[in-house]
Amino acid sequence: MPNRTLRQVIEGQTVVSAPASTTVRSAAITMSEHRIGAILVVDGEGQLTGLFTERDVLNRVLALSLDPDSTPLSAVMTVKLQTATPDKPLAHALHMMFEGGFRHVPVVENGKPVGMVSARNALGLEIHQFEKELKDRDHIAEIL
Repeated sequence: MPNRTLRQVIEGQTVVSAPASTTVRSAAITMSEHRIGAILVVDGEGQLTGLFTERDVLNRVLALSLDPDSTPLSAVMTVKLQTATPDKPLAHALHMMFEGGFRHVPVVENGKPVGMVSARNALGLEIHQFEKELKDRDHIAEIL
């Protein structure tokens, strides 16, 4: 399986972001509509300032009985982010996720998000190729 760069992984991806003043409910609706597990939080110039994930909804909002309609992302987002540049290999981001115990790595250029790699979508092509290899092996075994 080839070692893709993060630029290749995020190719064609729509960057989904929100300002820090966005309410948790609004962010959750956006995440649901886009079928994503995290939203990038940006400032007025589009610079990455935080990340808000589905885990944050559970652990930082619901578990603490905060009101999702009045709680802004700024109060519950992760601000000390580990990011990667698009030229890094996918393995770099996967290593970051494994070592840090998180599922999302924002991909940034000049401080602005250009995409996001998640554990789920990062391995999509590799899983597809692996399944194809298994089918090919089964087919060869049937012929022999």
